[in-house]
Amino acid sequence: MSNLIEIQNQINKLQKQASEIKSKEFDNTVADIVARMQAFGITLKDLQAASNRRAKSARSKGKLGSAAPKRKSVAVAPKYRGPGGETWSGRGLSPRWLAALIAQGRSKEEFVIGG
Repeated sequence: MSNLIEIQNQINKLQKQASEIKSKEFDNTVADIVARMQAFGITLKDLQAASNRRAKSARSKGKLGSAAPKRKSVAVAPKYRGPGGETWSGRGLSPRWLAALIAQGRSKEEFVIGG
């Protein structure tokens, strides 16, 4: 079984090979793109304009950024107050201070504010 140093050496060797292959393929890809651009009469301005149109279209369709629009959070008044002044709105998971008090046999209703 190989040890960590041997594996790291293999990783370094493979990364170097990948870099060399990418460099060779990069040159061929660029040459192919240049040949196609010349064949179709495409300029850099054409590419930039097309890129800008796609970005605007994606923004207008909501494809960029988060998948769902973010909702504004609304501050909720606290519904429960603990003996140390801690508060909880009653939404989400119950806080540790309340869970500990309930585990001691106390009732959640004891800590309702104004109740």
